[in-house]
Amino acid sequence: MDVLLKSLQGQRKPILALLRRLVEMESPSTDKAAVDRLGELVAAIARGFGAAVRFYPSRTTGNHLRAEFRFAPSPKHLKSRQILLLGHLDTVWSHGTLARMPFRIRGGRAYGPGVFDMKAGIVMGLYALDALRKLGVPVNRKVVMLLNADEEIGSPSSRSVTRREARVSDVAFVLEPAWGPKGNLKTARKGTGEFEIRVWGQAAHAGLEPEKGVNAILELSRQLILIESFADEKRGITFNSGIVRGGTRCNVVPEQASATVDVRVLRAEDMALVARRMHALKPFNRKAKLEVTGGFNRPPLERTEAVAALYARARRLARPLGIALSEATVGGGSDGNFTSALGVPTLDGLGAVGEGAHASHEHVVIAELIRRTALLAHLIRDVSSADK
Repeated sequence: MDVLLKSLQGQRKPILALLRRLVEMESPSTDKAAVDRLGELVAAIARGFGAAVRFYPSRTTGNHLRAEFRFAPSPKHLKSRQILLLGHLDTVWSHGTLARMPFRIRGGRAYGPGVFDMKAGIVMGLYALDALRKLGVPVNRKVVMLLNADEEIGSPSSRSVTRREARVSDVAFVLEPAWGPKGNLKTARKGTGEFEIRVWGQAAHAGLEPEKGVNAILELSRQLILIESFADEKRGITFNSGIVRGGTRCNVVPEQASATVDVRVLRAEDMALVARRMHALKPFNRKAKLEVTGGFNRPPLERTEAVAALYARARRLARPLGIALSEATVGGGSDGNFTSALGVPTLDGLGAVGEGAHASHEHVVIAELIRRTALLAHLIRDVSSADK
């Protein structure tokens, strides 16, 4: 049996115990104190595993945790280089969720709020590094585990930190959950944007003087139909009009209306194209006024040759562990989008196998939790041994 896998199987109980501790410490993105409490707990555990720990402070969100692991002395020309592990401390779940979704183990699965997205990934990163250290496996680069506090709300405070760490990293491994029941790795993620469409018309009595009104909702509707025509399935460009507001009363021609439109693209080059089209919108009714604001907030993680090579490396290392890896392109973004956009080879989905992110049946498969932790450890070892 693989020595790393065997070692981690022997750690099953403490791995699950730590997972339970993290899940039962609720950490909604909007509660800085709660996220910071979790960060301090993870920091203490990382120190116990041999890490040098520091926080990037944030006034508007929880603080961002950086845990640096060093192994055997690195060759001189590699001392300044690092492998970056990315994850996040926050969850989408509000305080009190544990009362109706308690941590529990049933049928080989562990359930609970945030267990899949992505507290299991945090546990996996810590135990992969601990296994390498305990077994004396040579790792020729330092490994930095960066856990931000605001990923679930778009990483507004942490993205600059992520970029800073990425610039001195050889690769980035993202501890977000794997994709689907087979646990596919994510070799491409769409970039995300958000645009606000606001329309001003003219109010009027809908019964007495409708001809004097300019219906803002009607104008907005025509704009949204036009925007939908910009979608291109083959290029992976999608639009979703997710929030629509307008009007005051049924008998009043609506004077104002607005919509928020979510946009996803697979290619960085399409961000500029879509932005130009959105900001070039003109009113159909010349008596209406139109304003478009917003733009892209996360670039795509593109499947470059370097990403494909990392995936091929992961597949090779997975076979002896009994894992038949596949890959996937997904519509959601992660902090790996930021590292990839800087040209850092990025492999995503190296966290838990399970189901139900942001849903009441959220869970991880325990057997896969152990095997995927072993795979992560092998990837770190393998990449670190490549002399650059």
